[in-house]
Amino acid sequence: MDTIKMPGSKRPSASSAGASVGRLFRGMAWGWVAIAIVVLISVPQTFVYVNPGHVGIVIHKLAGGVDAKPKGAGLHLRNPFTTGVEEYPIYMQTLLLARDSREGSQGNDEINVNSMEGQPVSMDVSLSFELEPSRAPLLYQTFRTDIETIQHTYLKQAIRQALQEVVGSEEIAAILGPKKAQTVLQAQGLLSQRLAPYGFVVKQFTINEIRAPGAVMDAINAKNVMQQQALTAQNELQKNMYQAQGDSIKAAGRAKAILAEAQAQAEANRLLSQSITNTLVQYEMTKRWDGKMPQVSGNAVPMIQLPAAQ
Repeated sequence: MDTIKMPGSKRPSASSAGASVGRLFRGMAWGWVAIAIVVLISVPQTFVYVNPGHVGIVIHKLAGGVDAKPKGAGLHLRNPFTTGVEEYPIYMQTLLLARDSREGSQGNDEINVNSMEGQPVSMDVSLSFELEPSRAPLLYQTFRTDIETIQHTYLKQAIRQALQEVVGSEEIAAILGPKKAQTVLQAQGLLSQRLAPYGFVVKQFTINEIRAPGAVMDAINAKNVMQQQALTAQNELQKNMYQAQGDSIKAAGRAKAILAEAQAQAEANRLLSQSITNTLVQYEMTKRWDGKMPQVSGNAVPMIQLPAAQ
């Protein structure tokens, strides 16, 4: 029986079948390679390292919330597809707000307020603070940004508001002079009270420099000079008064001494005059007589009167 051959039909050979199997295995190999790459990339992302002096705030990407308890320093496991971690420093930091960028501030960060008289006052200030670890999640949930951005937005505005409340109730001369320390303490107290709910612990607040308009500074300097001159004159007058009082006391002392001496001399003379009698005088003269009669002429009578013979 004759075999009918269909045109175009061809029996597959062993070599072509082997090639198909090879392509299949190669495809599977590339698939495993891709899976391995994904695993290698994903595995490191499942761990997060929180640096010393920081806390890690766990952010839930799907729900949009954050964990109430932050992660401490060290290595932590997480799901890289559903969670993220934001680090906040909890060590002491210092925010410097100054006109000169060389002082460490970003550009011109001076604080501008007005005094009680409405005079503009600019200040260079610094705020040292720490973050309370347990309140770091609340801080992130409130501002949704990094700590440096919070410093130069919210903290700067809080400092300006506190200083305006304090400086706005005082004369500019008092702020520049005797009440500068009081201004610092009052502003620090307001900052401590208002920043505490967000976890900021204020350690120190400082006013490094105060600047006022030139005309105001000239008037204050002139007033200070006049006050200094008046104080000098008052001190000189007081010195002269003390000196005059001292001289008066000395003169009174000398007069009293002279009077006492004169009184003593007068009393001595009185007592002496009462004690001198004719008999005493004759006795004293007799003690000093050498027994010779004085040579006299005329009608003179000798001073010594010899007693008459019995």
